[in-house]
Amino acid sequence: MKTVMLLGPSLDAVSGVSTHLNLLFRSRLSEEFNLLHFQVGSQGRAESVPQKLFRFLFSPFQFLERLIRDDPQIVHVNTTMDPKGYWRDLVYLAVALGLGKKIVYQVHGGASPEKFFENSKLASVLLRQVLRSADVVVLLGKDSLRAYREFSPDLNLAVIPNAIELGADPEWKRVPSARDKPLQLAYVGRLAESKGVFEIIEALRILHERGKDMQLTIAGNGPDEARLRARVEDLGLQHEVRFMGVVHGIERDRVWNESDLFVFPTYHEALPYALLESMAARTPALVSCVGDIPDVMEDGVHGLFVQLRNPQALADAIDRLDNDRALIRRMGESSRQRIVSNYTIDRLAGDFGRTYQEILK
Repeated sequence: MKTVMLLGPSLDAVSGVSTHLNLLFRSRLSEEFNLLHFQVGSQGRAESVPQKLFRFLFSPFQFLERLIRDDPQIVHVNTTMDPKGYWRDLVYLAVALGLGKKIVYQVHGGASPEKFFENSKLASVLLRQVLRSADVVVLLGKDSLRAYREFSPDLNLAVIPNAIELGADPEWKRVPSARDKPLQLAYVGRLAESKGVFEIIEALRILHERGKDMQLTIAGNGPDEARLRARVEDLGLQHEVRFMGVVHGIERDRVWNESDLFVFPTYHEALPYALLESMAARTPALVSCVGDIPDVMEDGVHGLFVQLRNPQALADAIDRLDNDRALIRRMGESSRQRIVSNYTIDRLAGDFGRTYQEILK
């Protein structure tokens, strides 16, 4: 059995890459290949400053020791196009290349390659060489594929979208909810301004002024949580907004099952797991048309696209669906079928199995 070493954060960390790694380890891919994990980065660690310095200095040597000891045929680098992740993972990539390993270089979002080093021609040249050094560069969707092809047409690129484990089908959502029942909105994700969370609160204010009775559940944490809570209090929306913190497992499923709509007007994104989860739970999304999201969701079929940084447009979209509960249910049905057909863990395992086999030929 061939061995693959996957690089990424702690499997217990709260991150999209950790979710991705856990899915691969739980999939049938682990029956076809001997999958190993090497932890990089600070996510999932509780470190002091001296411990961080020690890791920074000695982790590449620990990686070298693991490569020599376990002798994987493939090193699967999971990275993002942000400066911290890119430069850190470049060191591990160099070590793996030095030992002649096959490289899967998977990019989980971040800046486009053209913009990543747009102010430095030398750094852009280096990035092209880094990407060319991989046996295959794995991307999440068509938008990413277009950007990387334009950046360097000679790259060996593959599109392997994210996937999820399907939970129980909330079939009760096939029946439209009664108009006298308050619409249940949900936001699941990082509490950061760039995710559009403040626009959600402003949209809720607009709807409240229109006399609309709606409830918003916010699940997650992040750097702007204190500001967000303060804004909710300033607007007097404490009874309409519930903060749940980070949710996992049954609690996370409950959020989706109890919600009518997923509100996610993010400024930039790759392919968020929260969108896949909401669609699988028959919870249509109000989401920005950014990144690789249009690969998954069709406007008016699985949810609605909303304008960036526009609380008024977001409020109007929510208001429209509040008045058309049957449309919510139809989009929920289409969403569920979309995920069942194209975004399951079995499909993910098959895609990576074929990719690994191809570069080993």
